Amino acid sequence: QVHLVESGGGFVQTGGSLTLSCAASGSVFSAWPTSHGWDRQSPGRGREKVAQLDEPEGRATYLESVKGRFTISRNTFKNVTYLQMNDLRPEDTGTYFCFFSRTRDFWGTGIQVTVSS
Repeated sequence: QVHLVESGGGFVQTGGSLTLSCAASGSVFSAWPTSHGWDRQSPGRGREKVAQLDEPEGRATYLESVKGRFTISRNTFKNVTYLQMNDLRPEDTGTYFCFFSRTRDFWGTGIQVTVSS
């Protein structure tokens, strides 16, 4: 089975930065084409698709409200997906989940990000 583990969440003030990491293990090898990405969940905004990176297209897509502030990237040697989050706002507060596969079949258990004003 596939296991995804998020790390790097925490508390930050408005305007600050955090970097989330998603480490994958299990049956994730030789998947092609595929996708990696992040969703988030919050009481006020519900479920949102934050960022996705498609391979081999090399296509990155973002939620409109995070464009220019968030960047998704991959370290294929370590099999880790990152979400760089800059200029954070209170509306970015929520539980962030990483996923793997073109059909979004595998998910981590989530990590909390809290942005205070």
